[in-house]
Amino acid sequence: MTVPRTIRVVAAVLEQDGRYLITQRRATAVLPLMWEFPGGRVEPGETDAQALRREVMHRLGAEIECGKLISFVSHPYEHYVVDLFLYECALLSNSLEARAVNGFKWVLSAEFDQYPFTPADEASMDALLGVT
Repeated sequence: MTVPRTIRVVAAVLEQDGRYLITQRRATAVLPLMWEFPGGRVEPGETDAQALRREVMHRLGAEIECGKLISFVSHPYEHYVVDLFLYECALLSNSLEARAVNGFKWVLSAEFDQYPFTPADEASMDALLGVT
């Protein structure tokens, strides 16, 4: 049996006034139209912080500052494993635009269950909210 490849993914937890920024995957993406924290894959030679800054700029046209690691989950999908690192981040830009995402919203943590999240994000949200 072959060992599935592992993809290192980073995501930004951006909070303002008790609301968290979530993004919706494009219809053409893997796990289409599901919701997640903004971020993406770490490329070879990149630090997590560099990848987060690049991905948030690519997806939302926004500058961020990467803070401390909040949680880590490893989630097996059918053909690969996602190692998802969730970082506390600060938004440096005043505006956001849906560039490489279907959309974005600021939601209360109590509203997370109204949005279908990707399985890896679902697991990390539980860690974020202290749910086990």
